[in-house]
Amino acid sequence: MTGNPGGRWLRRPAETPRGRLGFGADYNPEQWPQEVWEDDVRAMRQAGVNIVSLAIFSWARLQPRPDAWTFDWLDQVMDLLHANGIAVDLATATASPPPWLTTLHPEILPVDHDGRTVWPGARQHWRPTSPVFREHALRLVRAMAERYGEHPALAAWHVSNELGCHNVYDFSDDAATAFRAWLRAKYGSVQALNQAWATAFWSQTYGDWQEVLPPRLAASFTNPTQQLDFKRFSSDALKDHLRAERAVLNELTPDIPVTTNFMIMGETKGMNYADWAGEVDFVSNDHYVQPGPRAQDELSFSANLTGSLAGGRPWFLMEHSTSAVNWQPVNHAKRPGAMARDSLTHVAYGADAVCFFQWRQSAGGAEMYHSAMVPHAGTDSEVFRSVADLGATLEALAPVAGTRRRRARTAVVFDWDSWWASELDSHPTSRLRYRQEALDWYSALLAAGVRADVIDAADSFGDYDLLIAPILHVVPRALADRLSAYVADGGHLVTTYFSGIVDENDHVWLGGYPGALRDLLGIRIEEFAPLPDDERVHLDLGATGTLWTDRVEVTEHDVKVVASYTSGDQAGRPAITTRPVGLGSASYVSTRLGPDGLARLLPHLLATSGVEPELSAGVGGAVELAVRTGPDGDYWFLINRTDGAVTVAGVEGEVVQAPSLATGLTLGPRQVCVLFRTRA
Repeated sequence: MTGNPGGRWLRRPAETPRGRLGFGADYNPEQWPQEVWEDDVRAMRQAGVNIVSLAIFSWARLQPRPDAWTFDWLDQVMDLLHANGIAVDLATATASPPPWLTTLHPEILPVDHDGRTVWPGARQHWRPTSPVFREHALRLVRAMAERYGEHPALAAWHVSNELGCHNVYDFSDDAATAFRAWLRAKYGSVQALNQAWATAFWSQTYGDWQEVLPPRLAASFTNPTQQLDFKRFSSDALKDHLRAERAVLNELTPDIPVTTNFMIMGETKGMNYADWAGEVDFVSNDHYVQPGPRAQDELSFSANLTGSLAGGRPWFLMEHSTSAVNWQPVNHAKRPGAMARDSLTHVAYGADAVCFFQWRQSAGGAEMYHSAMVPHAGTDSEVFRSVADLGATLEALAPVAGTRRRRARTAVVFDWDSWWASELDSHPTSRLRYRQEALDWYSALLAAGVRADVIDAADSFGDYDLLIAPILHVVPRALADRLSAYVADGGHLVTTYFSGIVDENDHVWLGGYPGALRDLLGIRIEEFAPLPDDERVHLDLGATGTLWTDRVEVTEHDVKVVASYTSGDQAGRPAITTRPVGLGSASYVSTRLGPDGLARLLPHLLATSGVEPELSAGVGGAVELAVRTGPDGDYWFLINRTDGAVTVAGVEGEVVQAPSLATGLTLGPRQVCVLFRTRA
C-alpha cells in the first residue's frame, strides 16, 4: 500500500511512556497574554493533553520585520510545555506570510483564474512557485530548526499548515514559468506535448515552450488535458514546497520526524495525497464533519482512506472539532457523545494521536466562533468536561498504540486522476460527482455490515476478494492489465458508468465504451445517456437509477444480465451485468443507484465474492466495525452510529474501553466499545 518511506513516529522525551495515544490541539498562546499560559498548561494536564501543535500562524510574531527575530516568547512556551510533560509538534510557521513581506514583495501574491490578485487579509496568500516566497520561507524554517532542533519538547516538525487549502491553483507568471518547466520534464519536447494535449483540435498546436500557459480564463472550454496536467502540476508544486522545507529540517535536525497536515475530507480534491504520502515520516490529517444525513459515513470514509495512505501505520489526526465549526451555512453543536465517537472512529482506522483545532477558543479573528477544547465559557463547561473524559478514554486505550489496521476482504478504489478528469467541463453531464459515487458504495457496505478498505488505485489489489472501482474514468493500459490480472486470479471487480473511458492523457479509448475495460466486462456502449435532474429510471431488482444510463450491448456469450431497465429510453436493456473471467468476475453498473439501490444489489455481489458481514445479522449499519491488529490479537472497535441503544450479539472479547456499557454488549447512543480478541 501507499506509505511513507521511514515510518518514523513522534519523538518522545525519554521519561515519557511510549505506549500511549497522543491527545491535544493546536495551541496559539500568541493570541493571549502571558498570564493565561500557566492556566493553559494546568488545564491541559487536567484534560490529559500530552502533545500540542505550536507556532502554526506565528510568522509575524516571530519575525516582525525582515531583520528582526523575537523568539523569547516561544522559548518560554516551549519550556513551559516541556516542564509539564507536554510534547510539541512544532510548525515551521510558513503558512501565512506577514504584512511586511507582502508589502515589500507583492509579487508573491497568488493570481486567480480570472487574473485577479489574491490580496492579504486572510491566510495562505502566497504562490507555491514564487522563488521570492520560497527564499523567505526557508530562511524562517532554518531559523526555527537552528533554535529548537535540540529542544527536549520537540516531538515532530509540522511543515506549513494545510498546504493548498486556499492557494492550490495559482495562475500567475511564476506559475506559468514553473508549469512550462514541469511540462518539459514530463514530455521532453513540444511535439510530445502537442500529441498528449491533442492540440490539433481548435488550432492549438504549440511551436515553442514559451507559448504554453496555465489554463487561464478563456473564450470557451479550455483544453481538457491542459486542465488535467495543470491540476497535476499544482499538486506537485505544493509537494515541491513540502520537500523544500523538509530538506532544511532533515539537514539540521535529522532525528526529528517531519509531517504536514493533509485535508482528506469532503470535496477537498486539489492535492493528490496518495502521491504526497511518501514525502512525510508519518501521515497527518485534518477532518471536519461534513453536514448532511451521511456525515458519519463520510467521516469513516475519510479516516479509512487516510489509514490506507499511511500504509497501515499509525497516523496523526491533527485537527477536528470539539463541537461546532464556523464556516458552514449553519454551524450545529455536536450532540452528547458525538465528539468522542468522532475521535474514536479515527483511532479505529489507525490514528495514534487525536488533536483538535484549537486549545482555547479565540476571542477575536475569523475563527472566534469555531469550537475549541476550552470554549468561551471556560473550563467550567460541558465541552471541557467531555474533553477531559475523552482524554481519560484515550489513556485507557494505550494498548492500542502502535497496532496496525487489519485488512478487510473488500476495498473501494479511490483515484485522484479519475476524480479530477471525470469532473472537467464539456462532459456528458456536469452533475457527476466522483467522490459522491465512491461514498455511495461505502455507505451501502456500512449499511450491510461489511467492513471495507478505501485504497488508492496504485495499491495492491490481490488481497481483496471484492474490489469496487466506481467511476474509474482514467485507466492507463498498465492499470487495465492489473485489473484483468486481478480478475483472472480470482478477484471480483465491480465498476460503474463513465469508467475506463480515457487514458492518462485524457484521450478516449476508441472502439466503444467502457474503453480500456470493454473486453474484460464483455459489453460495448456506443453512446452515453445521462439523465436530467428530474428524471428517474427503474430497474427490475426494485432499485431506482439517477444521473446516468448506458445503452449496453452484451458482446460476450458468458455475460449475465443481473438487472435490466424497466423504464426510460433503455427499458428492456441491461442495466447491471457480470461476467465470469478466469477464477473471478467483472461486473458493470450503468446508473447511479445511491446507497438504497446498492443495498438491493450488494447481496448478489457479496454472494459472488464470498464476502460476509463480521457482525451478527440484524445489526446492519447500526454498528460499524473497524479492526486494529497487534502481535497478540485484534482490537475490535464497535461504533454505534445511531442515536439509540444497539445490542451486538455473538461477539466475545475483553472490554478495553466502554463507558457505561450496558449488560452484555449493548451500546448506548453514539457509544464506542473496544474489545481485545486473542487470536487462536
